[in-house]
Amino acid sequence: MAEARPASATAAVDVFKLGNYSTKAIRTCNAPKTLFIVTPENEGTYPVLLFLHGFNICPCCYSQLLQHISSHGYIIVAPLFLGLCSLYCRPDIKSAAEVTNWLSSGLQPVLPKNVVPNLSRLALAGHSRGGYLAFALALGNANITMNLKFLALIGIDPVAGANKCMKSVPNILNSDSFNLDMPVMVIGMGLGGESMLGCIPCSCAPDGLNYAEFFMKSNENCLGFVISEYGHTDMLDDDFCNNCLGTSIGKLMGSMCKSGKGDKTLMIECVGGLVVAMLMAQLEGESEELDAIVHNSSIAPVKLEVMEASQP
Repeated sequence: MAEARPASATAAVDVFKLGNYSTKAIRTCNAPKTLFIVTPENEGTYPVLLFLHGFNICPCCYSQLLQHISSHGYIIVAPLFLGLCSLYCRPDIKSAAEVTNWLSSGLQPVLPKNVVPNLSRLALAGHSRGGYLAFALALGNANITMNLKFLALIGIDPVAGANKCMKSVPNILNSDSFNLDMPVMVIGMGLGGESMLGCIPCSCAPDGLNYAEFFMKSNENCLGFVISEYGHTDMLDDDFCNNCLGTSIGKLMGSMCKSGKGDKTLMIECVGGLVVAMLMAQLEGESEELDAIVHNSSIAPVKLEVMEASQP
Protein backbone atom coordinates (compact mmCIF):
# COMPACT_ATOMS: atom_id res chain seq x y z
CA MET A 1 0.00 0.00 0.00
CA ALA A 2 1.39 3.41 -1.00
CA GLU A 3 2.24 5.78 1.80
CA ALA A 4 -0.39 8.53 2.17
CA ARG A 5 0.62 12.15 1.65
CA PRO A 6 1.03 14.04 4.93
CA ALA A 7 -1.76 16.47 5.78
CA SER A 8 0.25 19.68 5.91
CA ALA A 9 0.70 22.96 4.12
CA THR A 10 4.07 21.67 2.91
CA ALA A 11 2.33 18.77 1.19
CA ALA A 12 -0.12 21.16 -0.44
CA VAL A 13 2.68 23.22 -1.95
CA ASP A 14 3.75 20.10 -3.87
CA VAL A 15 0.63 20.24 -6.08
CA PHE A 16 1.87 23.57 -7.42
CA LYS A 17 5.07 21.90 -8.65
CA LEU A 18 5.53 19.25 -11.31
CA GLY A 19 4.68 15.76 -10.09
CA ASN A 20 6.78 12.62 -10.16
CA TYR A 21 5.45 11.14 -13.40
CA SER A 22 7.06 11.69 -16.80
CA THR A 23 4.44 12.58 -19.40
CA LYS A 24 3.83 12.06 -23.10
CA ALA A 25 1.64 14.00 -25.55
CA ILE A 26 -0.35 11.99 -28.08
CA ARG A 27 -2.53 13.11 -30.99
CA THR A 28 -5.12 10.82 -32.49
CA CYS A 29 -7.88 11.14 -35.07
CA ASN A 30 -9.39 7.73 -34.19
CA ALA A 31 -12.18 9.30 -32.16
CA PRO A 32 -15.32 11.39 -32.72
CA LYS A 33 -13.02 14.44 -32.60
CA THR A 34 -9.29 14.88 -33.03
CA LEU A 35 -7.79 14.43 -29.58
CA PHE A 36 -4.78 15.85 -27.78
CA ILE A 37 -3.93 13.45 -24.97
CA VAL A 38 -1.38 14.00 -22.22
CA THR A 39 -0.63 10.90 -20.18
CA PRO A 40 1.88 9.57 -17.67
CA GLU A 41 4.41 7.23 -19.29
CA ASN A 42 5.03 5.21 -16.13
CA GLU A 43 3.33 1.86 -15.89
CA GLY A 44 0.14 2.12 -13.86
CA THR A 45 -3.58 2.78 -13.71
CA TYR A 46 -4.64 6.43 -13.68
CA PRO A 47 -7.78 8.56 -13.30
CA VAL A 48 -8.94 10.47 -16.39
CA LEU A 49 -9.76 14.14 -16.99
CA LEU A 50 -11.77 15.30 -20.01
CA PHE A 51 -10.59 18.85 -20.79
CA LEU A 52 -12.49 21.24 -23.10
CA HIS A 53 -10.55 24.17 -24.58
CA GLY A 54 -11.49 27.80 -25.17
CA PHE A 55 -12.88 29.28 -28.40
CA ASN A 56 -10.64 28.39 -31.33
CA ILE A 57 -7.67 27.70 -29.09
CA CYS A 58 -6.14 24.31 -29.84
CA PRO A 59 -5.69 21.98 -26.86
CA CYS A 60 -1.94 21.95 -27.53
CA CYS A 61 -1.86 25.62 -26.50
CA TYR A 62 -2.43 24.36 -22.95
CA SER A 63 0.57 22.01 -23.06
CA GLN A 64 2.31 23.40 -19.96
CA LEU A 65 -0.88 23.32 -17.91
CA LEU A 66 -1.91 19.84 -19.02
CA GLN A 67 1.60 18.45 -18.51
CA HIS A 68 1.60 19.85 -14.98
CA ILE A 69 -1.68 18.09 -14.17
CA SER A 70 -0.69 14.84 -15.87
CA SER A 71 2.66 14.72 -14.03
CA HIS A 72 0.70 14.11 -10.84
CA GLY A 73 -0.77 10.91 -12.25
CA TYR A 74 -3.71 11.79 -14.51
CA ILE A 75 -4.57 10.99 -18.11
CA ILE A 76 -5.96 14.08 -19.86
CA VAL A 77 -8.11 13.82 -22.98
CA ALA A 78 -8.70 17.11 -24.81
CA PRO A 79 -10.94 17.08 -27.92
CA LEU A 80 -10.51 19.73 -30.61
CA PHE A 81 -13.46 22.01 -31.41
CA LEU A 82 -12.83 24.60 -34.12
CA GLY A 83 -15.44 26.81 -35.77
CA LEU A 84 -16.46 30.36 -36.53
CA CYS A 85 -19.58 30.36 -34.34
CA SER A 86 -18.78 30.79 -30.67
CA LEU A 87 -22.35 31.18 -29.41
CA TYR A 88 -24.30 28.19 -30.80
CA CYS A 89 -22.76 25.41 -28.74
CA ARG A 90 -25.10 22.42 -29.07
CA PRO A 91 -22.93 20.60 -31.68
CA ASP A 92 -19.83 20.85 -29.47
CA ILE A 93 -21.73 19.74 -26.36
CA LYS A 94 -22.91 16.69 -28.29
CA SER A 95 -19.38 16.02 -29.57
CA ALA A 96 -18.02 16.19 -26.02
CA ALA A 97 -20.58 13.57 -24.98
CA GLU A 98 -19.59 11.38 -27.94
CA VAL A 99 -15.93 11.60 -26.92
CA THR A 100 -16.95 10.64 -23.37
CA ASN A 101 -18.70 7.53 -24.69
CA TRP A 102 -15.70 6.71 -26.89
CA LEU A 103 -13.37 6.57 -23.88
CA SER A 104 -14.58 3.11 -22.80
CA SER A 105 -13.44 1.38 -25.98
CA GLY A 106 -11.14 3.86 -27.69
CA LEU A 107 -8.79 5.32 -25.10
CA GLN A 108 -6.80 2.28 -24.00
CA PRO A 109 -5.44 1.39 -27.50
CA VAL A 110 -3.87 4.85 -28.01
CA LEU A 111 -2.09 5.00 -24.64
CA PRO A 112 1.48 3.89 -23.95
CA LYS A 113 2.02 0.23 -23.12
CA ASN A 114 1.07 -0.66 -19.54
CA VAL A 115 -0.75 2.65 -18.99
CA VAL A 116 -4.36 1.89 -18.06
CA PRO A 117 -7.20 4.44 -17.71
CA ASN A 118 -9.47 4.09 -14.70
CA LEU A 119 -12.76 5.42 -16.09
CA SER A 120 -14.56 4.88 -12.81
CA ARG A 121 -12.55 7.91 -11.67
CA LEU A 122 -13.43 10.46 -14.37
CA ALA A 123 -13.57 14.26 -14.06
CA LEU A 124 -14.57 17.07 -16.41
CA ALA A 125 -12.91 20.47 -16.86
CA GLY A 126 -12.80 23.34 -19.32
CA HIS A 127 -11.48 26.84 -19.88
CA SER A 128 -13.40 29.88 -21.17
CA ARG A 129 -16.02 28.68 -23.69
CA GLY A 130 -14.80 25.18 -22.85
CA GLY A 131 -15.68 25.84 -19.21
CA TYR A 132 -19.20 26.72 -20.32
CA LEU A 133 -19.29 23.55 -22.47
CA ALA A 134 -18.22 21.48 -19.46
CA PHE A 135 -21.06 22.85 -17.33
CA ALA A 136 -23.56 22.44 -20.17
CA LEU A 137 -22.46 18.81 -20.64
CA ALA A 138 -22.72 18.11 -16.90
CA LEU A 139 -26.23 19.61 -16.92
CA GLY A 140 -27.38 17.12 -19.56
CA ASN A 141 -27.54 19.39 -22.61
CA ALA A 142 -25.93 16.86 -24.98
CA ASN A 143 -29.30 15.14 -25.53
CA ILE A 144 -27.59 11.76 -25.80
CA THR A 145 -27.03 9.15 -23.12
CA MET A 146 -23.52 8.97 -21.70
CA ASN A 147 -22.18 5.65 -20.47
CA LEU A 148 -19.75 7.16 -17.96
CA LYS A 149 -20.24 9.34 -14.89
CA PHE A 150 -18.21 12.42 -14.00
CA LEU A 151 -17.20 12.65 -10.36
CA ALA A 152 -16.06 16.29 -10.41
CA LEU A 153 -16.41 19.43 -12.53
CA ILE A 154 -13.84 22.23 -12.85
CA GLY A 155 -14.44 25.53 -14.66
CA ILE A 156 -11.35 27.63 -15.42
CA ASP A 157 -12.62 31.18 -16.00
CA PRO A 158 -15.80 29.86 -17.72
CA VAL A 159 -17.65 32.25 -20.05
CA ALA A 160 -21.22 31.93 -21.34
CA GLY A 161 -21.23 34.44 -24.19
CA ALA A 162 -19.77 37.62 -25.65
CA ASN A 163 -22.07 40.02 -23.79
CA LYS A 164 -25.54 40.09 -22.25
CA CYS A 165 -27.12 40.43 -25.69
CA MET A 166 -25.04 37.62 -27.19
CA LYS A 167 -25.24 34.65 -24.84
CA SER A 168 -24.16 31.10 -25.52
CA VAL A 169 -26.87 28.65 -26.62
CA PRO A 170 -28.22 26.87 -24.66
CA ASN A 171 -28.42 29.57 -22.03
CA ILE A 172 -27.54 27.61 -18.91
CA LEU A 173 -27.33 30.73 -16.73
CA ASN A 174 -31.07 31.37 -16.87
CA SER A 175 -31.77 29.10 -13.89
CA ASP A 176 -31.40 30.05 -10.24
CA SER A 177 -29.27 27.01 -9.48
CA PHE A 178 -27.46 24.32 -11.46
CA ASN A 179 -28.37 21.65 -8.88
CA LEU A 180 -25.41 19.54 -9.98
CA ASP A 181 -24.91 16.15 -8.36
CA MET A 182 -21.12 16.43 -8.24
CA PRO A 183 -18.51 18.62 -6.52
CA VAL A 184 -17.56 21.74 -8.48
CA MET A 185 -14.55 24.03 -8.54
CA VAL A 186 -14.60 27.42 -10.28
CA ILE A 187 -11.32 29.27 -10.89
CA GLY A 188 -11.74 32.90 -11.92
CA MET A 189 -9.25 35.38 -13.31
CA GLY A 190 -9.28 38.81 -11.70
CA LEU A 191 -8.48 40.66 -14.94
CA GLY A 192 -10.79 38.58 -17.14
CA GLY A 193 -13.60 41.12 -17.03
CA GLU A 194 -11.38 44.07 -17.92
CA SER A 195 -11.14 45.42 -21.46
CA MET A 196 -7.95 46.03 -23.40
CA LEU A 197 -9.78 48.82 -25.24
CA GLY A 198 -10.14 51.22 -22.36
CA CYS A 199 -13.67 52.57 -22.03
CA ILE A 200 -15.01 50.28 -24.80
CA PRO A 201 -16.80 47.37 -23.06
CA CYS A 202 -15.04 44.50 -24.81
CA SER A 203 -13.63 41.89 -22.43
CA CYS A 204 -12.88 38.20 -22.77
CA ALA A 205 -14.89 37.26 -19.69
CA PRO A 206 -17.63 39.89 -19.33
CA ASP A 207 -19.39 40.51 -16.04
CA GLY A 208 -22.69 38.66 -15.75
CA LEU A 209 -21.43 35.79 -17.91
CA ASN A 210 -18.18 34.85 -16.20
CA TYR A 211 -16.88 32.78 -13.30
CA ALA A 212 -18.91 34.67 -10.67
CA GLU A 213 -22.20 33.54 -12.21
CA PHE A 214 -21.06 29.93 -12.47
CA PHE A 215 -19.91 30.01 -8.85
CA MET A 216 -23.18 31.44 -7.53
CA LYS A 217 -25.33 28.95 -9.43
CA SER A 218 -23.28 26.00 -8.21
CA ASN A 219 -24.23 26.81 -4.60
CA GLU A 220 -22.95 24.68 -1.74
CA ASN A 221 -21.38 22.11 -4.07
CA CYS A 222 -18.77 24.61 -5.25
CA LEU A 223 -15.32 25.79 -4.22
CA GLY A 224 -14.38 29.13 -5.77
CA PHE A 225 -10.98 30.74 -6.25
CA VAL A 226 -9.88 33.96 -7.94
CA ILE A 227 -6.37 34.47 -9.29
CA SER A 228 -6.70 38.20 -8.92
CA GLU A 229 -3.68 39.59 -10.79
CA TYR A 230 -3.90 37.57 -14.03
CA GLY A 231 -6.05 37.56 -17.14
CA HIS A 232 -8.32 35.23 -19.06
CA THR A 233 -5.69 33.62 -21.31
CA ASP A 234 -2.62 33.79 -19.06
CA MET A 235 -2.66 30.01 -18.51
CA LEU A 236 -1.87 29.38 -22.20
CA ASP A 237 1.60 28.61 -23.54
CA ASP A 238 3.55 31.64 -24.73
CA ASP A 239 3.98 30.07 -28.17
CA PHE A 240 0.52 29.35 -29.56
CA CYS A 241 0.19 26.24 -31.71
CA ASN A 242 0.08 28.00 -35.07
CA ASN A 243 -0.25 24.81 -37.11
CA CYS A 244 -3.88 24.24 -36.09
CA LEU A 245 -6.64 25.54 -38.34
CA GLY A 246 -8.51 28.32 -36.60
CA THR A 247 -5.97 28.95 -33.85
CA SER A 248 -5.03 32.25 -35.48
CA ILE A 249 -8.58 33.38 -34.65
CA GLY A 250 -8.11 32.27 -31.07
CA LYS A 251 -4.74 33.99 -30.90
CA LEU A 252 -6.29 37.23 -32.19
CA MET A 253 -9.02 37.00 -29.56
CA GLY A 254 -6.45 36.18 -26.91
CA SER A 255 -4.55 39.35 -27.75
CA MET A 256 -7.69 41.28 -26.82
CA CYS A 257 -7.66 39.82 -23.29
CA LYS A 258 -5.99 41.83 -20.56
CA SER A 259 -2.95 40.02 -19.23
CA GLY A 260 -1.27 40.13 -15.85
CA LYS A 261 2.22 41.51 -15.42
CA GLY A 262 3.51 38.68 -13.27
CA ASP A 263 5.33 35.48 -14.19
CA LYS A 264 3.01 33.34 -16.33
CA THR A 265 4.79 30.16 -15.30
CA LEU A 266 3.78 30.77 -11.69
CA MET A 267 0.21 31.40 -12.80
CA ILE A 268 0.12 28.12 -14.76
CA GLU A 269 1.49 26.35 -11.67
CA CYS A 270 -1.30 27.89 -9.61
CA VAL A 271 -4.08 26.77 -11.97
CA GLY A 272 -2.48 23.36 -12.37
CA GLY A 273 -2.09 22.94 -8.63
CA LEU A 274 -5.71 23.84 -7.94
CA VAL A 275 -6.89 21.32 -10.53
CA VAL A 276 -4.61 18.62 -9.13
CA ALA A 277 -5.80 19.28 -5.57
CA MET A 278 -9.44 18.99 -6.70
CA LEU A 279 -8.77 15.75 -8.59
CA MET A 280 -6.93 14.26 -5.63
CA ALA A 281 -9.82 15.12 -3.32
CA GLN A 282 -12.69 13.97 -5.52
CA LEU A 283 -11.17 11.09 -7.50
CA GLU A 284 -8.80 9.65 -4.92
CA GLY A 285 -10.24 10.68 -1.55
CA GLU A 286 -7.10 12.64 -0.61
CA SER A 287 -8.41 16.04 0.47
CA GLU A 288 -5.50 17.26 2.62
CA GLU A 289 -3.93 19.36 -0.14
CA LEU A 290 -7.20 21.02 -1.14
CA ASP A 291 -8.16 21.69 2.48
CA ALA A 292 -4.77 23.29 3.12
CA ILE A 293 -5.18 25.65 0.14
CA VAL A 294 -8.68 26.65 1.23
CA HIS A 295 -7.50 27.44 4.76
CA ASN A 296 -4.26 29.15 3.72
CA SER A 297 -4.38 30.42 0.13
CA SER A 298 -1.04 32.20 0.60
CA ILE A 299 0.73 28.90 -0.10
CA ALA A 300 -0.18 29.35 -3.79
CA PRO A 301 2.62 30.66 -6.03
CA VAL A 302 0.58 33.77 -6.98
CA LYS A 303 -2.03 35.85 -5.19
CA LEU A 304 -5.08 33.64 -4.70
CA GLU A 305 -8.42 34.55 -3.13
CA VAL A 306 -10.98 32.07 -1.83
CA MET A 307 -14.51 32.99 -2.83
CA GLU A 308 -17.22 33.00 -0.18
CA ALA A 309 -20.71 31.71 -0.82
CA SER A 310 -22.18 35.19 -0.40
CA GLN A 311 -19.85 36.81 -2.94
CA PRO A 312 -21.31 38.00 -6.26
